[in-house]
Amino acid sequence: MNSRTQISTVALGILFALATGTARSQDVVKIGFASPLTGPQANYGKDNQNGAQMAIDELNSQGPTIGGKKVKFQLQAEDDQADPKQGPLIAQKLVDAKVAGVVGHFNSGVTIPASRVYNEAGIPELSVSTNVKYTHQGFKTAFRLMADDDKQGTALGEYAVKTLKLKQLAVIDDATAYGQGLADSFEAAVKASGGRVVKREHTNDKAVDFNALLTSIKALKPDAIFFGGYDAQAGPMARQMKTLGMSIPLMGGETMNSAKFIELAGPAAEGNIASTPGAALESRPGGKAFAAKYKARYNQDIGLYTPYFYDGVMVLAAAMKAADSTDPAKCLAALAKIKYPGVTADIEFDKNGDLTKGLLTIFQVKNGKWEVVSK
Repeated sequence: MNSRTQISTVALGILFALATGTARSQDVVKIGFASPLTGPQANYGKDNQNGAQMAIDELNSQGPTIGGKKVKFQLQAEDDQADPKQGPLIAQKLVDAKVAGVVGHFNSGVTIPASRVYNEAGIPELSVSTNVKYTHQGFKTAFRLMADDDKQGTALGEYAVKTLKLKQLAVIDDATAYGQGLADSFEAAVKASGGRVVKREHTNDKAVDFNALLTSIKALKPDAIFFGGYDAQAGPMARQMKTLGMSIPLMGGETMNSAKFIELAGPAAEGNIASTPGAALESRPGGKAFAAKYKARYNQDIGLYTPYFYDGVMVLAAAMKAADSTDPAKCLAALAKIKYPGVTADIEFDKNGDLTKGLLTIFQVKNGKWEVVSK
């Protein structure tokens, strides 16, 4: 070996040592993510994942340091298929992977059984699931990123009767924890506001043919129909209402407030009403800029839940920085006291893990787009 070869070998050795030393000095912090990434609700899940990944990439670009060490955040994404049976299995998989916290799940029916697994492991979970039960199980690990069904259903019921002056309402739910809980709150608010529920029906989250159900409701001449469920069913329902000559609005919660609903319903989407348990994104500081950044990166409009999953990751990271530790137990203590100016809200949690400032916004489809009609 000549002297030039020896020098090259030594140089390569030094570079390798520096590279491996840098890699070892940088701790990987895993943040779990769970949503439906396949099936009829995959549109939500993929938007959610995009939002979470945006946060991960932004955090890493800042060269974060926690506990005196450089860290690299990594998203471990899992598909729970919107299946309640998969919830605990996916949760255990994330626990076994030693994630520092979880952003998810999406569906209340999946989140609630999964939350017990995270609680037993002492791992913080930040979810958009709105069923009241999620944060009322006594779990110190459960945090909600938007207003719950009681607040949302109550606001919609009161809006229908007091503002829209609708007196006779029909109510349908998809028999999921989310849809049924939201419909129950809406029905109670309608009755408390002086309205009448002429019929309460149930379907499921896979149904697409509602003609028989709608025909039976049409005979009762309601002023509107409320649907507790997702856009994959709400879209066909609105279209079939139009075909049956039902010139009344379809009302729903945030899972109806989507571009997919408008796509599936077509012209029948016009005039229908849905809420979101939060402020309209454009009304928040940085909201428009966030939406523009998302569109530039993914070449599509932002999904309703995207900024909540982005905020979820950011809040977890902020709690770790406040605790100066990635230890889930210390992170939980910091989350209970966190005050974070998120894209979706000024995030602060009460003793149950709910937002202290749970805002609500009501939208209506006008000229093929969702527009704010009430805050």
